[in-house]
Order: sequence, then C-alpha cells, then structure tokens
Amino acid sequence: MKYTKLFGKTSKAGKVYESKSVEYLFRGAFIDQVMAGGYTFLPLGLRVLQKIEQIVREEMDKIGVELLMPAIVPTEYWKQTGRFDTIDVLFKVVGANKISLERNSAEYVLNPTHEDIIAPTAKKFNLSYKDLPFAVYQIQSKFRNEVRPKTGLLRTREFRMKDLYSFHKDVEDLKRFYEVAREAYMKVYKRLGIGDDTYYTAASGGDFTEDFSHEFQTKLETGEDVVFRVKSNGLCFNKEIAPSLSKAYEQDKEMKEFKDVFGEGIIGVEDLCQFMGIKPYQTTKTLIFESEKGVLVASVRGDYDVNELKLMKVAGVKQLQLATEETVKKVTGAEIGYAGIVNLPKDVMVYIDESVEPLVNFETGGNKTHYHLANVNWGRDLEKPNMFYDIKVAKLGDLYPETKEEYDVFKASEVGNIFPLNTKFTKAVGYYFTDADGSQKEIYMGSYGIGTSRLMGVIAEKFYDDKGILWPANIAPYNVHIVSLGSEGVKEAETLYNELMDGGIEVLWDDRTDVSAGEKFSDADLIGIPVRLVISDRSLQNGGYEFKLRNSKESKIVSKADLKTELAKIS
Repeated sequence: MKYTKLFGKTSKAGKVYESKSVEYLFRGAFIDQVMAGGYTFLPLGLRVLQKIEQIVREEMDKIGVELLMPAIVPTEYWKQTGRFDTIDVLFKVVGANKISLERNSAEYVLNPTHEDIIAPTAKKFNLSYKDLPFAVYQIQSKFRNEVRPKTGLLRTREFRMKDLYSFHKDVEDLKRFYEVAREAYMKVYKRLGIGDDTYYTAASGGDFTEDFSHEFQTKLETGEDVVFRVKSNGLCFNKEIAPSLSKAYEQDKEMKEFKDVFGEGIIGVEDLCQFMGIKPYQTTKTLIFESEKGVLVASVRGDYDVNELKLMKVAGVKQLQLATEETVKKVTGAEIGYAGIVNLPKDVMVYIDESVEPLVNFETGGNKTHYHLANVNWGRDLEKPNMFYDIKVAKLGDLYPETKEEYDVFKASEVGNIFPLNTKFTKAVGYYFTDADGSQKEIYMGSYGIGTSRLMGVIAEKFYDDKGILWPANIAPYNVHIVSLGSEGVKEAETLYNELMDGGIEVLWDDRTDVSAGEKFSDADLIGIPVRLVISDRSLQNGGYEFKLRNSKESKIVSKADLKTELAKIS
C-alpha cells in the first residue's frame, strides 16, 4: 500500500485522550470515532483487527465449527429465556419513524451475546446422544447499552466478538471441554504476543453455577481489574472473589474498659478514626442487607469492605440488597451508619469476617443513633461466634488461606472468558437429548468469549512507547514500512516495493515527496510496523537499506541480497 493512496492519514498531537494507546490509535489513523462507544475501523486498524480475528479463527476451528447468527432477533428469543427484562445492557430495536413503523412495527433485540439464540437453534438439529458433544462459534459484531463507554476500544457500545458455545450430555464432559477451550485460548494469546502476561483467572459464576467462571487477564499497568496470584502454584483470582486471610496486627495484651461513645454525625471510618484516635484496623464496618431468606448482618474489619458475592455464597442467597432505612431502624433501633454487632436481635442472621476474630479492644457501632462502642471484646461484651467467614473484598497484603502466603497482586485487563452455563438455557428452551435407552436427558452448555476489538485495544495499551504503538509482528497492519528519500531512493523503493509485494510480504510505502524525512520517521514510529526500511541516496551509497526494528534504537545497513534473510527473523 502506498501511503498517498491510504484512506485515513496520521495526525499530530493536540486533543487529550484517556490513555496514550487511545491517542495513538486515533493519531495513527487506526480508528475514527462516530459516537461514544462507536468507531470506524480505518484501513490500518481493520488490517490489525482482521489479523487478530484470523488467529482466533484458526484456533477455534480446531475445537468447533464456525457459523454466523443474526445480530438482530425477535424479542421472543430473549423472553423465552427470561432475560429480556433483566439484562441491563440490552438494546431494543424498533422502526425509527412513523413511515418505518407503518411498514413494520415489530420489536427486536440487538444481541450483546447469543446464548438465547444458539440453544433453540441447536434444538432443531442435534437431538441424539450421538450428536453430543459439539461446539459452534461465530465472529460477529455485538451491541451493549453501555452507560459510560471508555478507554477507546476497551468498553464500547458496538464491538467485535468471537463467541463459542459447547453442548454436552453431562457436566463431566462439559468440564473436559472447558479445559480444551482453556488451552485453545492460551494458544491464541501466545500467538498474539501476550501469552506470557495473560493469566487464567477464577471469577464469579454468576447465577449459572456455584463454581467459578474464568477470565483471561492480561497484566497491564492501566488495567481495570485486579488479579490476586498465588506465587507457589500459579492460581489466580479476580479481586471480586479472591479468598483471603487478613494481615494480622499486634493487639493489646489487656482488655480496656468498655465505653459507650457519643459522636454526633460520625459515621465514616475515616472520620470515626480521627474522632476516636484509633486506626481503621481497630474498627468494624457493619452493613445490613435484605435477602429472600430475610435480613442479614455482615461485619468486617474497618479497613475492608463487605464483598457481596462472598456474602451471598456463605449465606446461600441469590438476591441481596442494602436494607432500607426502615429495616435498619427495626434491626438496630438507630439511623443508618450506627449499626454494630453487639446486642443484635436473635432472629437476625449474622456473618462476621475472620478479620474481626483476633481483635482486642475494638470499635463497633452502638446500634443507637450517634453512638459507637469502644473497647469491645469477645467473651466479655459479646459472645464469640462458633464460625467466622471470609466475606471481605481482598486487598494488597492479604494471604491465600490454603498456603498462608501473601498474594502477588497486579492490575490486568480481561481479554477473554469461559463460562459453565450448565442447563440454564437448554432448560429454558426445552432442549433435551435422547439417550441410547430412549430416555430424555438434560443438555449442558458452556459459553466462551473473546472480544477481538477489545483485544486490539489491550494490545495497543500494552505495547507502546513515547513515539507510538509497537505492534507484534503477526498482527501489525504491514510487515515492512518503507521510507523513501531522494530521487535515487524513490526509484529503488518502488522497485523493492513491487518485489516484496509480489513475494507475499505486506508493505506500506511512504511515497510522499512533500514532507520532511523527520515527519516520515515520526509517522513510521506512530504507526508501529515492526520493520522500517529507509531507502535513500545515502543508504544506497553505503551498500543497501537502513534496516531498523520498531522496538530497537539501533539501525544497520542491509544489502538487498540479505534483506529477505533479515525479514525472515521477524516473527
């Protein structure tokens, strides 16, 4: 491709962007914004996206069969599975104006995912035990009604995704394929150049399973997720579900006098500590929730937050919400902000985190408006529970409970997920298989997603410097970026350009004659193609072309005879 013929050109710095990678994607003419969360992939960006998707396709073809489902479907599909009124990112599509509505007034869903479509589709074709297991996938545009799209391609309203669905006769076979998919995903990330920094990470199973689902998290300083990694065995957990033991602090040797402390309007931990002259780890944080089983009280050490996912699991509830002001007053006798764990009603379910167990002379809410209790102790002031729980949000410094070792904690960005759906969707659509004995049995499903456009954003965020993007070689828009300077350089560049293109090497040739050498070099760095070849009158006099890798500061003269050998080293 000649630069002068390229649709979309580089631009100079000016606008302030959310991150450097987003700036480079715009300035490098990879994407163009149509709206918040909606982008045009310009030719350079489309080439990167297509190469990512081809790598994904090649690995998915080894474990499944490709198909393509419609992006827009009747609402009945989503109503059948009970998700039409519960998925908060769902787009509904109707005619835009009176004329359109007169032609067709039906309502449709613009799909963010396709579990609701593939289950009834599979039901039409694969009904026998002989048909199981099987897996199908697609690479397609998806749509989500994101409230605040951000960070370029990382969170958008329209995005590209590979979604694969597997079907099995029992949960054991689903788990077997789960591992197959895991291995396929890691091959994808390795080929994309992020394999060494991508971690298989346990995450919440949602309402599909009591087990974990799993995410693939790529280590990234600007990542929106936090991963807790066990150094000794490599196990990784998303912060939302990471099991944790709290860091221990030295406690008083003797009990102090129990006190009822008046502090008007003092409810936050920071204000409370300043008022009482104590540290956050000497306080407790007590919250009251309502669930389908009744009222729950949860208490953690003051330097932690209550983890609602963990609380739901230990309490065995599926729904949880903070209690109303009326309920709080009924349980504690106080306004919101003064709940504590002393003298709670006997009929209330109480869950106290293990971080509170070793505390001596600690603070808790007074269950009386404007009051807190100081120097509370187990045994003397309240009965010590038979069991303490892990219901806190893990944080830096916490320990992995099984080995008691401190976690390695780092930021990361999700680049894929795999999810055991079990029978949620197959039951909803009445999809069963006929076993060898003629009986009807349940079908188990798995769901496996990779956001390919998001991957492009993550890779750009991971591989850049102060000049531009450094694309991994196998997804760069082109293999070689030729910069021609001088009359003889232009002649030789055109000859080499044609020869390389004929030889199957993808080339972007900056054939502009009205810009400086410095501007051409800056644009080459911004675009980030792995190899830059400067062909100038001077380089030809020195015996060839100036060969420079994008990720290196050094350059060298390479003869035409040696060029293909040098290019073959780039992988």
